[in-house]
Order: sequence, then C-alpha cells, then structure tokens
Amino acid sequence: MAITDIKAYAHLTEADVEALAQELDQLRADIEESRGERDARYIRRTIQLQRALAAGGRIALFASSSRIARVGGTAMLAAAKIIENMELGHNVIHGQWDWMNDPEVHSTEWEWDTTCPASQWKHSHNFVHHKYTNVVGLDSDVGYGIMRVTRDEPWERWMIGNPIYNLLLGTLFEWGVAAHHIEVDKIRKKEKTWAEARKDMRVMGRKIAKQVGKDYLIFPALTGTNWKHTLKCNAVANLIRNYWAYMVIFCGHFPDGAEKFTVEEFENETRGEWYLRQMLGSANFHAGPIMAFMSGNLCYQIEHHLFPDLPSNRYAEMSVRIRELCEKYDLPYTTGPLYRQYWQSFWTILKLALPDQYLRADSDNAPETNSERRFRKIGRPANGQRRGLRTALREAGRSAA
Repeated sequence: MAITDIKAYAHLTEADVEALAQELDQLRADIEESRGERDARYIRRTIQLQRALAAGGRIALFASSSRIARVGGTAMLAAAKIIENMELGHNVIHGQWDWMNDPEVHSTEWEWDTTCPASQWKHSHNFVHHKYTNVVGLDSDVGYGIMRVTRDEPWERWMIGNPIYNLLLGTLFEWGVAAHHIEVDKIRKKEKTWAEARKDMRVMGRKIAKQVGKDYLIFPALTGTNWKHTLKCNAVANLIRNYWAYMVIFCGHFPDGAEKFTVEEFENETRGEWYLRQMLGSANFHAGPIMAFMSGNLCYQIEHHLFPDLPSNRYAEMSVRIRELCEKYDLPYTTGPLYRQYWQSFWTILKLALPDQYLRADSDNAPETNSERRFRKIGRPANGQRRGLRTALREAGRSAA
C-alpha cells in the first residue's frame, strides 16, 4: 500500500525532518529576498518572445497555401502555445510573479491560451494537487480519475483500457485538463452531483467557446481562401502543444520513485513532512536551458512542488541546494533522461491495466507503489550511524535479490 509513515519510510527522525524543514525555509527566504529586476526582465522578455512567435505564426498562415508558410507558421504557433501554457500560464497562475505587483503578470488577471478556465485550474491544480500531492483518495491527479497508476487502487474491469485512456489524454490534453475540474471520478462515486458538475461545465463552456472560436473560426476566416489550411495548421499546433505538455507532466509525476501516500499520513503530517512528501512524490528529468524553458522549468518538478509560488527561472539554482540536502539527509533525488522517465510512466500505466495477480512484486515494493513495510527484512544501521532512504533502498534491493 502507499506510505503510511513518511518518517519511517525516509528513515529520518523527527529531529531530522524538522532540521530539513528549517533548511528549506531558509532556501525559500533566500530566493524571496533576492527576487528583483533580473527576474522581472526574464518574465517580460518571455512574454515578448511568446507574443512575437504567436504573431509570426499567425502572419505566416495568411500564406498557408504555401507548404513552407504552413510548416513555419505551425512551428511558431506551436512554440508560442507551449511557452504560453508552460512557462507563462501555469507559472503566472501559481502566483510566481505576484510580488511584482504588475497586473499583466498577476495570478488574479492572467487567462491562459487553453480550454481550462484559470479560475478552475487554480482549484483543481494549485489547491487540490499541490496541497494533497500524491495522497491516494485526495489528489485527483493520481490517475486523473481515468487511469490506474498505483496498486493502492483495486483493479476494476474498466481499467483494462489504461493504455487507450492514456493515448486519448495525451492527444486531447487541453480538453482533459479542462474536464479534470468536473471530477468525473467523484461523480462516478456519487461524491459530487451532476448539478454541481453542470455549474462547472457552464463556466468551462464559455472558455471553450472562446478558444474554439479563436483557433477554428476567427483566425482561419481571416486568411480568406486559405482557411482550410489555416484551420488544419491551428489544429496541429494545438496537438503538438498537447503532447508536449502531457509528456512533461507525466514525467514529473509517474516515473518510478514518485511515491504515493495515504490519507492517514497526510492528516498527521507536520510542515517538515509536507516538504518531505513533495520531495519524495515528484520526479525531475534532465534538460538543457532550451528544454527547461520549453517545459516551463517543470523539468525541476521537485523544486516546483517544494516552492510552487517562487519564480520558475530560479529552479535551476535551487536544484543545486536541494541536491545537497538530499546528499546530507541520504534521500533520493529522482531524476533521469526524459525518455526514461516517460517510459517508466508509460510502463506503469500499461502493466496496471492488468489485475494484480498477473503482476510481479506487491503493493509494498513495486516500482510505482512503495511503503515503509518493504524495509521489514533489513536490520538497523550499525554503530548508530544514520541510514537514510537512499541507503535503505539499496539494502532492501540486495535483500530482495
């Protein structure tokens, strides 16, 4: 089952967890105190770049009867949509730039280029997901209510469609993000009424009408006789954005080592244990400066989950100190190449489409589902030495072999 005692799983004492929290609080304070013109210049230049790409793509598509114009316009438009959703929309709505007191980049004013209304995203993502990160039964991002991604969920027949649901979600990601707020899983369990869902759908419907009207009616119509080409190019740009956003999000939440937690653990956690849950429940992937920028700096998902309201352009420098803390407290820093992180996520989705009797390992020591009970067979560290989670995982692996 999921982790019920995070201190026991991490092999840290209460004093260790409190000391870790103090060091992370200091890291937050250091970043907050050093925010300034360099950060403001970064976000303003990002907005300028995004708008230039969007304008360039739209202008190129006026000549969309030309293959070169179609390819160039689609590429620029896709890049603009990715930057707007990942580095701007997602991060601005988190309040990362509210300290500037600039209404152009304030979380209360930004409405992003996707079908999900910002107001609904703030609830389903900023509040629900970031408060209940990977708590099975509370965080609706654990499988998004349509996929089984942990053995803590009992297998049901409909879960055999896991791979299909995964493909559909990747293809229609912006629509999946919008529908996520409706909380289909809660409706299925009768925890939410259809009347409540319809109220959410009315708000969503207005946003969808604006997005569909912009991408599939107004801009194609403006290009006159080339409207069919323009419409197809807009659809392709949205599709590219969808697949990229989906891959980035999945690589941060579902690779091996991104742990799950029980409601009991959440209900009793301290501030330090909240920090620890974010560190153990998230995963990074390797990225250079360009890929980091295009991912909204969510290649640093661990740093983002620890400090979701601090500027994303500072995550790279923060990651250096987070790694040092992981070394100090003998904790894993889950990261790897993008292809490996995605493959692990996909493999989890694929294999959990099957009932547990067809799977190896169990719910205490499977790659995607761990608990503190996996360490029952290893002894205490010798001579009172500290043994953190990294060392314990190595010893448990040797014991299992």
